[in-house]
Amino acid sequence: MSNSRRTFIKRSTLALAGSSLLSRLSFANTNTKGNELVGIQLYSVRDDMGKDPLGTLQQLSAMGYKHVEHANYVNRKFYGYTAAEFKKILDGLGIKMPSGHTVLGSQHWDAAKKDFTDLWKYTVEDAATMGQKYVISPSLNQSLRKDKDGLLSFMEVFNKSGELCKKSGMKFGYHNHDFEFSESLGGEMLYDIMMKNTDPKLVIQQLDIGNLYNGGANAAEIVKKYPGRYSSIHVKDEIKASGGNERYESTILGAGIVNTKDVIDMIRKNSKNVHYIIEQESYQGKTPLDCAKEDLAIMKKWGYTN
Repeated sequence: MSNSRRTFIKRSTLALAGSSLLSRLSFANTNTKGNELVGIQLYSVRDDMGKDPLGTLQQLSAMGYKHVEHANYVNRKFYGYTAAEFKKILDGLGIKMPSGHTVLGSQHWDAAKKDFTDLWKYTVEDAATMGQKYVISPSLNQSLRKDKDGLLSFMEVFNKSGELCKKSGMKFGYHNHDFEFSESLGGEMLYDIMMKNTDPKLVIQQLDIGNLYNGGANAAEIVKKYPGRYSSIHVKDEIKASGGNERYESTILGAGIVNTKDVIDMIRKNSKNVHYIIEQESYQGKTPLDCAKEDLAIMKKWGYTN
C-alpha cells in the first residue's frame, strides 16, 4: 500500500471518528432535558370531555398536545371507555397518557388481609394497559388524616401501592391540594409528614404549584425545600378569586402571582424527565379550550415542548 493511500485512510478514519464524536456530543447537548414532557390535565376541559370526549381530544391534538392526564376513571372506564378502547382512541390521535388521577382511599385497602382490594388492583391494571408511568392519587380523605398515627399508617399504604405499581413498571404518586399546607398534626405540617414518610423510590410527588396558595404556601419556597423530589408538576398560575370559598383561582400562565416560569425553571434545574402537566380550572370569561391552546403556546415560548 502506498504512503498516499495509508495517509488517506488514516485521515478518513480520524475524520469519521471525529464526526461520530461530534454527533454524540451534539445529541447530548440537545438532550440535556432528558425525557421531560408537556401535557394537559383533562380536568381543564372537564365539561367538554363530559359532552364529547372524542371531539375534545381531537381538538387538543390539533392544538399540538401529545400527552394528557385523565381525571375520570369510573367502573373501570375512562370517560366512558374501557382501557383498551380509550388507548385505541388516543393512539389514533398520536396522544399518550403517562399519568392519571384516581383517589386512593380506605375502600382500596383491606387492613385485615393487609392487601389491596380488587378495586385498586383493577385501577393499577387498567393504568398499565393505558401505558401509564404514574398512578396518582389527587387527594387524601379527611378521615385518613385525623391523627398522626392514622396518617402514618396510610403513608405505609402509599408505599405499598408503590410496590404494587412497580410490578407493572409504574410508580404511585400523590398530588397535593391546599390542606396539606394549612393543616398540621403534632405541630408538623401535613405535607412535611407525607414527604418524610413516603419512599421516593416508590412514591413520586406531583406538585400542584397553584393549589398550595390556598393553603398559605408559596410554590418557590416548597420547591427549594424539597429539591429533586418532583417527577411531575401541575403547571398553573393563580389570581385572586372572584368568588367562592377559595382566595385564589387559576388563570392563564404568566398572568398571576405564581411566577410560574421561574418555578418550573427551578424544578428543571434540579430534576430531569419531569412531566409538566398544564391545568387551568377557572377561565375568566374565556372558553376552557381557548385557555388550553393559549397555555400550550406560552409553555412553548418558555422552552417547554412535547
